[in-house]
Amino acid sequence: MLDGGRDFLDYLLIAIDIALVWFVLYKLMMLIQGTKAVQLLKGIFVVLGIYLLSNLFGLTTLRWLMSQALTWGFLGIIILFQPELRRALEQLGRGSFFSRNTPEEEDIEKSIQAIIKSCNYMAKRRIGALITIERETGMGDYVETGIGIGGNLTSELLTNIFIPNTPLHDGAVILKDNQIIAAACYLPLSESPFISKELGTRHRAAMGISEVTDALTIVVSEETGGISCTKNGELHRNLDQEKLEEILRNELDISLKVSSGKSWGWRGNKDG
Repeated sequence: MLDGGRDFLDYLLIAIDIALVWFVLYKLMMLIQGTKAVQLLKGIFVVLGIYLLSNLFGLTTLRWLMSQALTWGFLGIIILFQPELRRALEQLGRGSFFSRNTPEEEDIEKSIQAIIKSCNYMAKRRIGALITIERETGMGDYVETGIGIGGNLTSELLTNIFIPNTPLHDGAVILKDNQIIAAACYLPLSESPFISKELGTRHRAAMGISEVTDALTIVVSEETGGISCTKNGELHRNLDQEKLEEILRNELDISLKVSSGKSWGWRGNKDG
């Protein structure tokens, strides 16, 4: 009876051990999702795959080369993944590593209203703005290029960031849930030849980030006051308040439903 109890306890501890390891790996994958570290991780898996194949087929020289690469690779991982490791340790210290931050409907509604109010204000006064909303793909690499804000999203704060000749007005603001994560961030410029030449750097940056992440990005043109948004490499121009609200409501509701385990599709209309 005691032996049976001890066996059950051993199996339970093994199951807990495996579950914890998978949970930590899952959190690490979520942490590096959308960053350059993903490509480096793929390279490591390629080297590991070559090592296993060389071991299987008895390719001695190739196996020795791959074993050396894996031996010294541990040091390389620490160097290459330094930003991600630092961010993970910071989150661990803040206790947010194990938390699941799911936006509430009330917060999403406040965020939508704040973004619309701010965009309308800036459009009427032709104040240029570039606003990126992080969704499933992490944007840590781009956040680190700007200045951390970490403030609650309000229309007043969002507008004030883009007031011309202020220190943070140039570059993109990155939002996540109901927070302004960072300002003055650099986004990758799209090299697509199909972007109209009448569009400036903000639109090209908005297209660029939409090509490499699933972020929703809003642009306010300082030349025309027109409002545009990009997602999945598509540019939607000349949005009025109702259309902008419809897109925001659809997309941010999708984020909430995806967080709840459901999947919805993009219902915006492509326009230019």
